[in-house]
Order: sequence, then structure tokens, then C-alpha cells
Amino acid sequence: MTNKSNSKKCYLYVLDTLADWEIAFITAELNSRRYFAKNTKLELVMIGNTLKPIKTMGGITITPDKDINDVKFQAGDLLILPGADTWMDEKNKKILEIVSNLINKKIIVAAICGATVALAQTGLLDNKKHTSNDQDFLKMFCPDYIGSSHYINAPTVVDDNLITASGLAPLEFSYEVFKKIEVMKKDALEAWYQLYKTKDSKYFYKLMESLK
Repeated sequence: MTNKSNSKKCYLYVLDTLADWEIAFITAELNSRRYFAKNTKLELVMIGNTLKPIKTMGGITITPDKDINDVKFQAGDLLILPGADTWMDEKNKKILEIVSNLINKKIIVAAICGATVALAQTGLLDNKKHTSNDQDFLKMFCPDYIGSSHYINAPTVVDDNLITASGLAPLEFSYEVFKKIEVMKKDALEAWYQLYKTKDSKYFYKLMESLK
């Protein structure tokens, strides 16, 4: 069950070298709300291990809205962990310790690309169905990884409140996130996804029709 209250939030953890493109669909739609179902409210909040600005892989500077120590997660909230080359930095351990507690509290955790390696390092993928860039990729960067029997070779995998994705699947990742948090009507979401997936203009008109 997702949290239907007005306090429902999507927290995006920002860190240096954040892979801009992996979360671009999500940030664009959550900010614009152009295809949201009526009366749907969800606030996008940028969080960091401090309030110090970070620089993305594309060179964009982002200043966190909140320090992770000041965030009060509620059931149904969403935490997005984007890919980055800096996940193994000591300063990111704080958010991973927090994630360990969130998994069992009905907080939706969505991790893509390098963030899946960080989750593997903490043991959070040992008993959860998951994916990543590749199973050997996880083993290469996380020698202690023991979740191979739960690995699924797919662009995205959803196991209850955990969503994982390959860095090559930002569209599929976004689709599963939107599906989970129920911000779009089903027919709008399907049309939105097929429009970007197939590039067929008929899905644009289906998307417009779904908004009536």
C-alpha cells in the first residue's frame, strides 16, 4: 500500500558524479506533474549526506534540500538511489545504513546502476530478487556479494518495496517507479512508456486521451 496522504514524498539522494540521465525521466515528471492523475500529490526532495552542493556527471550543480539526518521517512515514501562513480566513498555509508532500516518499514527503495553495487556491499541484495548492470559486474565491484541465486537478468526487477535496475534501463526503471507510487492512471502510464519505448506517435495521442 502506498501512502495516500499529502505528506507523501519522493526523496532523491544526490552525490557527486550522479548519472544525470538515469533519473531524468523521474525528475522531469515529478516536477512537472503533467501526466499525474487528478488530486495526486507527491513532493520531490533532494537529500544529501550534507547540505553541500554536489556536481553531477554532466557537470550540473545540485544543492540538497535536506540533510539525510533530518529526513523523517514515512510508509509509502520513495527513496531513489541513482548511479554514480562515488558510491564507495566513505561519506555515502550514512545513507546505506539508513536504507538497511527502511527496507523493512514499507519505504520504497529504487536503486539503479552503481547504487545496486552499494546495496550489494551492505548485504541488502543477499535475499531479495534484484538486477544490476550484470551479475559479473556485481561480483567484480563487490567480492563479498552472495546474492547470485536471487539475481535476475532483466532491465528492472521489483521485489516488494525494492526496485533495482541496470544503468542501461532508465526508462524501464522510471516506469516501475511510477507504477509503484501510483502517480499516473494505468492507461496514461502505459501510453507514456510505449511512447518513449517505441517512438510511435500514436501513443502520444493515447496519452493525451488518457488525461481527459
